[in-house]
Amino acid sequence: MHSITRLGVVGCGLMGSGIAEVATCSGLDVLVAEADRTAAEAGRRRITASLDRGIRRGKLSEDERDHALDHLTFTHDLGDLADRQFVIEAVAENRDLKVDVIRSLDKIVEDATAILATNTSAIPIADLAAVTNRPEQVIGMHFFNPVPIRELIELVPALTTSRETTERTRHLTGQLGKRAIQAPDRSGFVVNALLIPYLLSAVRMVESGGARPDDIDQGMELGCAHPMGPLRLLDLIGLDTAQAAAESMYEEFKEPLYAPPALLHRMVAAGRLGRKSGRGFYDYVT
Repeated sequence: MHSITRLGVVGCGLMGSGIAEVATCSGLDVLVAEADRTAAEAGRRRITASLDRGIRRGKLSEDERDHALDHLTFTHDLGDLADRQFVIEAVAENRDLKVDVIRSLDKIVEDATAILATNTSAIPIADLAAVTNRPEQVIGMHFFNPVPIRELIELVPALTTSRETTERTRHLTGQLGKRAIQAPDRSGFVVNALLIPYLLSAVRMVESGGARPDDIDQGMELGCAHPMGPLRLLDLIGLDTAQAAAESMYEEFKEPLYAPPALLHRMVAAGRLGRKSGRGFYDYVT
């Protein structure tokens, strides 16, 4: 099986920058598309800062950082992705936005064998594959935050995804130094189907006044050996991202355990999104 050498990434926020970083450090030629020049420059700074942290921690050398940056290019023109063999969209967890990106990529990417992957955490892959003329080459590739550290990728083939596409994507997962599990194409896949109800239960406990955030988190960390409590994990994931995942799952299954609590809605509306905004269930502004 031929290895992927030319990879495209759409979006360079928290997840997109991590995907691009891992890919360029794995020796791939990576082209990142962002909405405009300002966003592209911010994405480059985010990746450079992460690589510099890797040097300080002894994870890579300056030569390795420079080599990675030499194979990383940015654009604010989606059309520049025309020559890519594999493109991963990593825009915000918004169904309409992801549909628009996948539909555009289908028209732009010239290689008839190219694969279009989505980094959605909850949106059914079939919904995205249906807007393309290559549904057999559309697949879910769900990375976990922080991407450079988390080893797992959920591979999510739709009913229309070909076996060859799934195997080529599994091969790319190995190129990136990650491990794959195959998940069903249902909202939430494997991990979020189990994780989101747990996180929402913790929010409801705070909302009801049953316990304080720090007591909930310490209880799960010290009592259940979790590396991070549910509310700190929500702050890491991003409350807006968790809310979007929960809403997608509730829309599909109509199960009350997937319904975002009112407190989560209020915090997102107030801009308290967690670490990325400086405040969520905890404060991160020093």
